Amino acid sequence: MPLKLTQEQLEVIRNHGSRDYPNECCGILLGHSHDQLKEVTEVVPLKNLRHEPERAQAILPVDSPAAESERNRFLIDPKDQIRVEKEARMRGLEVVGYYHSHPDHPARPSDYDRDHGWPWYSYVIISIQQGKAGELNSWVLRDDRSKFDLESVEAVNP
Repeated sequence: MPLKLTQEQLEVIRNHGSRDYPNECCGILLGHSHDQLKEVTEVVPLKNLRHEPERAQAILPVDSPAAESERNRFLIDPKDQIRVEKEARMRGLEVVGYYHSHPDHPARPSDYDRDHGWPWYSYVIISIQQGKAGELNSWVLRDDRSKFDLESVEAVNP
């Protein structure tokens, strides 16, 4: 199932990743799914809650807070998730995926990403190397959660 985004939407993701470097950025992809296609109509940049370690640890604890920080983990505030979903539904949109950056690492999912992801959704990962946006890939977690499969990304005109 290809993921369709506009060049402008891709730039929003790239810019967010570069701006938040050396930390991970994150956001939600809104749009529509039909047949074998997911089409993004809006990219919603969000704050990485790992920027607030005590609050993040209370919501989703990590094994080693000193080693697992906003530099290599992201967390979307559940309040933001609910707010974005409600606003999307009121406008006839749905959450079709999420995005985040991998500072100084490849644009492929980690084991942590697999452990915390959900099947069906698109997971766009942008590699940010020394503050500059690099490779961008989209991934879909298999139903059995065994691994992510690469998903094609199509840049379309608005």
